[in-house]
Amino acid sequence: MESKQHKQIANKIAKIKGSEYHSDKGIDIRTRTQAIEVEVDSKAFGHAKQQLAGSTRAPYIAVPNELVKDALVSTQNTRFGVMNERAKIYKSGRRR
Repeated sequence: MESKQHKQIANKIAKIKGSEYHSDKGIDIRTRTQAIEVEVDSKAFGHAKQQLAGSTRAPYIAVPNELVKDALVSTQNTRFGVMNERAKIYKSGRRR
């Protein structure tokens, strides 16, 4: 079940990016160049990577501010980018 925090962050980033939040089982936010998966629990970073793995767009894990450091550690030496809850990019994602 989706948490209130997850939904708030996803809607906020979608608005900033001029896109829509997809609450279905796919990637949360899809722009022309980015695929963004919102996670509010550091234990779910592996799941986010699986969701984003097949994307040809630049993959990003969006997290609350307090999880940015954990997300950066989790995505070290990978193509996955990290952004905070206001869509500020801390690590750029790389396309395939």
